Amino acid sequence: MAQTITAPSHDPSPDLPTGLPTDPGGPPVAAPRRSRRSLLLQAALFAATVALLVVFRDQLPDLGAMLDAAVRADPAWLVLVVLASGASMGAFARLQRRLLRIGGTRIRLRRAFAITYAGNALSVTLPAGPAVSVVYTFQQFRRNGASARLATAVLLLGGVITTAAYTLIGLLALLAEPNARGPALRVLAVCAALGAALVVALRHPGPRALAGRPVRALLGHPRIAPHADRLRGVRQVLRPTRRDWGALALLATANWVFDILALLAAAQSVGIDVAPHGVALAYFAAQAAASLLPLLPGGLGAVEGSMAASLAAFGATLTPAAAAVGLYRLASYWIVVAIGWLAWLALHEGPRISARTRRRLHDAALATLHGMALATAPMVVPTTSAGGRAEPGGP
Repeated sequence: MAQTITAPSHDPSPDLPTGLPTDPGGPPVAAPRRSRRSLLLQAALFAATVALLVVFRDQLPDLGAMLDAAVRADPAWLVLVVLASGASMGAFARLQRRLLRIGGTRIRLRRAFAITYAGNALSVTLPAGPAVSVVYTFQQFRRNGASARLATAVLLLGGVITTAAYTLIGLLALLAEPNARGPALRVLAVCAALGAALVVALRHPGPRALAGRPVRALLGHPRIAPHADRLRGVRQVLRPTRRDWGALALLATANWVFDILALLAAAQSVGIDVAPHGVALAYFAAQAAASLLPLLPGGLGAVEGSMAASLAAFGATLTPAAAAVGLYRLASYWIVVAIGWLAWLALHEGPRISARTRRRLHDAALATLHGMALATAPMVVPTTSAGGRAEPGGP
């Protein structure tokens, strides 16, 4: 709902944004056509998945039992699944909006939601989706008044913050698991020792000068220099206060925590009693599995299989685990993608359709986004000005 900058909570890879456009003043990007190679690769992966399902059908959960477990799920927990998924997306939209505001650009909350949902839909459904999503989000920021430097800075700093939050939550989940705590602590101790030794060494002029030469050579490499220049430019256009840093960290953490909470609520809805840290580890295992198969849109298949297997490893029965994962993915992927494409239409990036149909779709999309903003507002941190007053330009 990283992770790419587009809603890292639902994009399976929390990597920093890449592929920023070289022509920041160009026209808005519409969804690109799928290349023949990408279509063939995705078709091959789909065929392989179907073949594996046929070969191992006797070892898979019974579909009828899964559907029965899903139908009998507790409605109260299902409502929480939907609200938590919406709150996750809302936290990310507010994070982007706050970064833009720090840089001097204000956009309405409803438009921030639309950009976040539309970018997420592009990211998880198109070939090379994350790169397309970054370009699309960049140009949407430009259309809403942000300079090219500010849009780039928001993408980069947003990626850094969400990736840091993702790493911290994953580390805390590992430390909470008794079987993983020992190895995790040992790795942390080694990293801390190396970091302390490096800090001590760099305090002396000799080692600092010795280390500076290869670093300067690395930063001057033709493939790295443009990215280094962008990172240096972040501070020139974004100067968050301590209050801003606190709000940004809280929003980035909420983005991931609410998505994990949605999975926990889905598990509870079908009667699975797994510790929260076990659910979090199952979530991160699914993210890792999806990142290994980036050609699968939204990690379809890889996310569901690894997530259900991980829940089973923490004591859940496989059939209810598969039902819980299905309910979670319905709310956090399929519904979010549907809203995302509605948002894409609302932002006037849709296909050539009649003005009357476009107007109706536009009104329906805006009404949906407005409802999502209002429904999830109590579940995430409100964006306030430095003086504590509510920021203008709300939903």
